[in-house]
Amino acid sequence: MTNDQVRVRYAPSPTGQLHIGGARTALFNYLFARKNNGTFIFRIEDTDQTRHVETAEAKQMEGLRWLGIEWDEGLGVGGDHGPYRQTERLDLYQTYIKQLLDQGHAYECFCTEEELAKERAEQEARGETPMYSGRCRHLTAADKEQLRAKGLKPAIRFLVPKGQVIEFDDHVRGHVAFESNGIGDFIISRADGIPMYNFACVIDDHTMRITHVIRGEEHLSNTPRQLLLYQAFGWEAPQFAHISLILNQDRKKMSKRDESIIQFVEQYKDLGYLPEAVVNFIALLGWSPKGENEIFSLAELEQEFSLDRIAKSPAVFDTEKLAWMNNTYMKQADTSRIVELALLHLQRAGRVSGEPDEAELAYVRELVALYQDRLRAASDIVVLTELFFREEVQMEPEAEAVAAEPHVREVAASFLKKVEEADDFSAEHIGSLIKAVQQETGYKGKQLFMPIRVVLTGQNHGPDLNKTIQLLGKERVAERLKSYLNG
Repeated sequence: MTNDQVRVRYAPSPTGQLHIGGARTALFNYLFARKNNGTFIFRIEDTDQTRHVETAEAKQMEGLRWLGIEWDEGLGVGGDHGPYRQTERLDLYQTYIKQLLDQGHAYECFCTEEELAKERAEQEARGETPMYSGRCRHLTAADKEQLRAKGLKPAIRFLVPKGQVIEFDDHVRGHVAFESNGIGDFIISRADGIPMYNFACVIDDHTMRITHVIRGEEHLSNTPRQLLLYQAFGWEAPQFAHISLILNQDRKKMSKRDESIIQFVEQYKDLGYLPEAVVNFIALLGWSPKGENEIFSLAELEQEFSLDRIAKSPAVFDTEKLAWMNNTYMKQADTSRIVELALLHLQRAGRVSGEPDEAELAYVRELVALYQDRLRAASDIVVLTELFFREEVQMEPEAEAVAAEPHVREVAASFLKKVEEADDFSAEHIGSLIKAVQQETGYKGKQLFMPIRVVLTGQNHGPDLNKTIQLLGKERVAERLKSYLNG
């Protein structure tokens, strides 16, 4: 490339929400651009209208922006190399298709789908790799006129030169080579004039002056076809970096139908994950930093990222690691931000009204603050705080064993008496009430605190006991103590 400035792109098809794999591709391109003071471009490859989803383009943009990935040029931003949708570039593609036809690098193909299917079946029956035979390469002008007279419209095929070794140095995979004899003449434009992916991609990358193509390993097999097109046009090809597959926890290729993994960025947003945690996690799917640290802000990733630290081996999507990472970020986040995320989930669960007053909001703030350190996602608040919203205590199996111990009734009876007499039910004063129970019963430590927690919450473990009791409220605490003693 004659252009010295790094220019990279993320070019999804508008077929659905932003997938984790797509988000990683976008992130790696974005980070490489930022590290090298380059330009990150966002464009849409929408020539396959059969798979087009109307809302997908907006979902892609929304997902990237939620992650903090902003593009410098492209859709919604503009730039000097647009349009940035392929369906708005059809005239441009036709210009270059004509050039290839005129130069003898491409030809019209009138083969029908039925003829091509028959040819493939015959090749497979002979144990051959299916490949177009080139039967339309040598059609005369008269032949073409006869076929047109029958109502046939031609696709355009690229004429693949024989006996060539197509090779390049990939930033991730190293030296890669393909034999041109194993490719076969491929279609660059369908009969309706719509260009195919490999052709349109090359035109877009060249005219948008892309210097580096960073994309998924599944595109590796497309690269020789694209390099042949660059060769035919006499253009310098960009540098390539094909990043590894993402595997599920069973180390199998991740499928969009795999329900063991949440795969779309929008789902993580809806569950109350923090975008900086998701970005941090995605960055480590196939890329490793120097040193042992795994927690990086987006700004730090921009400084650390390099193509030479992308692994050849597949990355494993570890859901537990993502949950741990999000919890790390949530513990450090401002509580007001977590309250805002958690409130939505409490409202969805019917625990909090749609338009809470200040008293209800104050209660939610205290509840979220109590559990903030335990949240792996904001949606966890619903399950974690269930004990505050149900009428009766539901004992966990481990807690039942504690509740059956003989001394627990004595502790509960003493604490009930202190609660009923209390005028102050703040967390601080509740500590004084428990101390008074200790003095009265002689029980202390686990023999004192565990019975109170179990009787009131049904759990052996939980957050700060005094604060938990305060948020349960005097009336409910008394009811639960009585229920246990009368049981």
